[in-house]
Amino acid sequence: MYKKTTRFVLGAALALSAFGLQAAEVTLKAVTAFNQDAFYSERFNAFVEKVNNEGKGILQIQVVGGPESIPTFEVGNAVRSGVVDFANSSAVFHANLVPEALAMTLTDRRIQELRENGGHALMDQIHQDKANMLWLARVTDGLQYHLYVNKPIDKAELKGFKIRSTPVYLALLRSLGATALQIAPGETYTALERGVVDGYGWPSVGLLDLGWQEKTKYRVEPGFYNVEVSFFMNKKSWEKLNDEQKEFLTKQIEWVESLNEPELARGEQEKKRQEDAGVQVLKLSDEASADLINKAYKAGWENLYKVSPSTAPEIERLFGKDPA
Repeated sequence: MYKKTTRFVLGAALALSAFGLQAAEVTLKAVTAFNQDAFYSERFNAFVEKVNNEGKGILQIQVVGGPESIPTFEVGNAVRSGVVDFANSSAVFHANLVPEALAMTLTDRRIQELRENGGHALMDQIHQDKANMLWLARVTDGLQYHLYVNKPIDKAELKGFKIRSTPVYLALLRSLGATALQIAPGETYTALERGVVDGYGWPSVGLLDLGWQEKTKYRVEPGFYNVEVSFFMNKKSWEKLNDEQKEFLTKQIEWVESLNEPELARGEQEKKRQEDAGVQVLKLSDEASADLINKAYKAGWENLYKVSPSTAPEIERLFGKDPA
């Protein structure tokens, strides 16, 4: 009887121990707003692989898919509502939830500076308050947007043009006289093919991943803004993590953000690839270039003050150009 009791107690202890180990590991459901083989998913894919390799028994990430599973402009809602725990996306896709987040693209300041000066903390809190999500990491920094058009221009004006847009350059396109159409990345090729749009806004990197070079004649120089792709996480999902899991995830975030600087050369490399694929460079004069850049930032910040007048001054102080 004693031996049976001992075996039962030992077995129960082992079972509880195994349960405890199992319970300690958390799996986060994640989605990417970009095609999973695109440039803007590369950093995310590397992050997931590293987390899953090093986080056994602590934390794992299960990727449920890309835009085929959750449409690009619905990713923010999916994170906010807890349909997924984690997303590789851009704040430009959930500007309807957090319009202040467009400052993340208007800023020329690197994420390290924003963490030091309080800019990241402010924008993270705004995301928590308005959208039930955390801004965990920025995984592009220093790449620019460009206008891509199928009719030549020689000045900062797009009257008569229909341009594919996202909220980040909606104000700019309107100031240039264009008709702006919000179209998801996965639908833009067809829109170009059918002549629904005469061009689009897009970063210097990632064009060839989507095949758009086949329907694109010109890339306008200069570029503008600072392309923002980030990791976002549902607030409740974060709060459910224990201290060990939070510490582990934070270290992985530090690692993935450390990769931003080495990627800066990628923009010039991708421009060369575009040109080799037939996309011609349409360089504006110095005067027209300055006009385009001035209009871009003027329209962007004016829009921010319009949608968030109470917080815009503090956001501009932290995210805007350094007066020095």
